[in-house]
Amino acid sequence: MPTPQALLKQIARIQDMERGALCRMSAGPYYNHQRWLGGRNLVRYVPKAQLPALRAAIAGYRKFRRLTDAYAELIIRRSRQRRVSATASAPKPKKIPARPKNRKN
Repeated sequence: MPTPQALLKQIARIQDMERGALCRMSAGPYYNHQRWLGGRNLVRYVPKAQLPALRAAIAGYRKFRRLTDAYAELIIRRSRQRRVSATASAPKPKKIPARPKNRKN
C-alpha cells in the first residue's frame, strides 16, 4: 500500500493533463476531442500532428484522477482509524440511574 507522500510525489510528476476523450470521426482518420464545459459537450477537431500529445495528456488526467482517489481513500481510512481509536481510549461516561417514577395510589 503506497503512502500518502508517495502518491503526492506521483501526482507532482504528471506534466500534461487534458479532460475529455478522443473520438474517431466516421470519415477518414480524423479525430475530435470531446469534453464537458459549463454543462455542455464541447467538441473540437484535432489535427493529426497533435494526436500523440493529446492522447498523453488525456492519459495524464486519468492517472491524476486515479491517484487523487487513492490519496483520498488513504486519508479517509486514517481519519476513521483516529476517530475509532480516540473513541476507544476515551473514558466511558458514567450511567446516571433512572429516577423512580412517582406512582399515585
